[in-house]
Amino acid sequence: MHKKNVTLKIVYILIGIALGILFLFPILILVLNSFKNQKGIFLNVLGFPDAGTFTPKNYPQAFQSLNYVQSFANSLVITVVSTLLILLVSSMAAWVLVRYKTKASSVIFILFAAAMLVPFQCVMLPLMSMGSALHMINRVGLVIMYVGFGTSMSIIMFHGFIKNVPEELEEAATIDGCNSVQLFFIIVVPMLKTIMITVAILNVMWIWNDYLLPSLVINKPGWQTLPLKTYLFFGQFSKRWDLASAGLMLCIIPIVVFYLFCQKYIVKGVTDGAIK
Repeated sequence: MHKKNVTLKIVYILIGIALGILFLFPILILVLNSFKNQKGIFLNVLGFPDAGTFTPKNYPQAFQSLNYVQSFANSLVITVVSTLLILLVSSMAAWVLVRYKTKASSVIFILFAAAMLVPFQCVMLPLMSMGSALHMINRVGLVIMYVGFGTSMSIIMFHGFIKNVPEELEEAATIDGCNSVQLFFIIVVPMLKTIMITVAILNVMWIWNDYLLPSLVINKPGWQTLPLKTYLFFGQFSKRWDLASAGLMLCIIPIVVFYLFCQKYIVKGVTDGAIK
């Protein structure tokens, strides 16, 4: 029996290593090509750069072409503001749906869950028509759209967590004279810290990397996020794969660092919500 467990453990480890290599291989190719010139990429896209094709100039050129500081600031502001609003709206909505149980609350929760099943492509054209009519084709409109698309999943995550939080503290605070607003921000929010971090991480990663929605909503120079600016390397008649590879790495690095710093909170938030 012991040998069987050891064998299964080895098999799981080998499968994990194989999957890790499979998922990391495209990133490795991107890193290698970011240090090649155009000739080196066309000659051998999968190989390591050699003395004739290696160049460190791709990163400075990509940094300048992306207008990196401004594009980074645009991505950062849109991501942070959208995530904070999603956290506020979804946590309040989930708390109300859990604590004030009625037939309407059950229906509303089902509607939020069903909204996750609707692909963005199905609502893309109507959304753009409505956004244009309401003059929301700008950065403010983009943030509002992100809040709309991000709340469904976030409400479901908060809902599952709040259901397992005991009500005694809230009842005691109510007896002491707290109104609903004080009850939520003083008593409830501190108990939601773990799941808030988890929801924030997931939304930050999604919003930061999103290309499709900003490409439809942001239509003025100087407003573009980092994923939008990388499109500049792909022209109608030529594609600068060398600069594009370096530019994509510059876009990826901030979110990878963010994820590595916060990854433990994702597992912690999910497990805490399951066992409390």
